[in-house]
Amino acid sequence: MNRKYLFAAIMSAVFLCAFAAAGFRVLRQNPRYAQKRACREVETMQQEKVLRDGDLIFQTSLSGQSRAIQEATGSKYSHCGIIYRDGCDYFVYEAVQPVKSTPLAQWIARGKGGHYVVKRLGGADSLLTERNIAAMRREAARFAGRDYDLTFGWSDDRLYCSELIWKIYDRALGIRLGNLQRLGDFDLSAPAVREKLAERYGAAPPLDEPVISPAAIFDSPLLVRVTGR
Repeated sequence: MNRKYLFAAIMSAVFLCAFAAAGFRVLRQNPRYAQKRACREVETMQQEKVLRDGDLIFQTSLSGQSRAIQEATGSKYSHCGIIYRDGCDYFVYEAVQPVKSTPLAQWIARGKGGHYVVKRLGGADSLLTERNIAAMRREAARFAGRDYDLTFGWSDDRLYCSELIWKIYDRALGIRLGNLQRLGDFDLSAPAVREKLAERYGAAPPLDEPVISPAAIFDSPLLVRVTGR
């Protein structure tokens, strides 16, 4: 084969590989594909008994505020929830609008690229007992149906995702997952962050408001990684 034909063959192969890769990326972004893949993963986790009540799950949300949260906290994780089992099925209890339970596969498929990480309280065998899980469920039930807190206030009237997790563990078990911070402790310099602050607070954001971020919980030394993609 002369050099001209060899070059053409190589370029054709490169083009086909690039085309296939682009097609796969498009397929991965298809909601139906994402849901099917998530369903398969959840089924595998159920069969292998990977998960347990009280596990925490983190993802990069595709919401309008996700970028601002990422830039303010320096973490790619902008949303989180608590996993629990109802019968044979797993759900994520989360603060969206409103606070509610979402099937685990649906929750995973909703995140960016279907990526997620599951973490668990260290020493879960002795700490996440049936009695303690029941206490967590009772505490969680108090928040069901409450509105999502767009202003990240610390009252119980409205809640955001990491606040829900933190308060359930704190009030049911006396365990604080991550350290509380002030709103002013975060990096508020990025344009996306400044835009959200102005949109929600005007010219006077409450910089002393207590805040718990998904990143603070994710980085808690009390948690260990269980699984993820």
